[in-house]
Amino acid sequence: MKAGGAGMTKAQRLAKAQTSPTPDKRTQSWTQDPEGVRRSILEAARAEFVEHGLRGARVDEIAAKTATSKRMIYYYFGDKEGLYRAVLEAMYDRIRSFERSLDLSALPPEEAMGKLAGFTFDYHAQNPDFVRMVMIENIHHARHLASSDKIAGLNLSILSVIREVYDRGVAAGLFRPGIEPLDIHLTISALSFYNVSNRASIGQVFGHDMGAPEIEGQRRQMVIDIVLRMLRP
Repeated sequence: MKAGGAGMTKAQRLAKAQTSPTPDKRTQSWTQDPEGVRRSILEAARAEFVEHGLRGARVDEIAAKTATSKRMIYYYFGDKEGLYRAVLEAMYDRIRSFERSLDLSALPPEEAMGKLAGFTFDYHAQNPDFVRMVMIENIHHARHLASSDKIAGLNLSILSVIREVYDRGVAAGLFRPGIEPLDIHLTISALSFYNVSNRASIGQVFGHDMGAPEIEGQRRQMVIDIVLRMLRP
């Protein structure tokens, strides 16, 4: 018998090649850096969902742009909707983490509330993908948000942050009593969100570029002023 595959027929050599284990760079990447690959999947998925929405996004395209496979994506995220929900969770986790890092409790109430309003405006302006994902989720009646226990807990943190600042302002006589933290949050978010969500339509209808640096700066200061005037006695 000849050594190696010299005595094999062409069909036998082909069968052996198909069954022999070969190194898979994507599998190696996953086992060596699973968190890195997971982040890569979420980043590619975010871009796909933002561009095509939930229904138009293709998992094949997401897998092609990452160091893993479609099968592995399904293994870790369940299905396309599970991956979409994970992207939403990561995006809400990011903005809430930044809010908590502002350390508003160390600032006087008016300065703290102004800083939060300015940060929120800047975050939306610098992260249009977040705005787009929220818009997409509203098309789906927020059913993925409703199914995520993680997001529900994350979003409560901003109300606690606002309540702490607001209560200090009321106690110091700087803010009028009777305003709910949720209403403060909704006002700040609405003013910041609209500047990004309606930028294209406002530009088309009025010829007004809300994304131009000087105009965006003016809008930012207006948002801060509006919030503080709403709160003052």
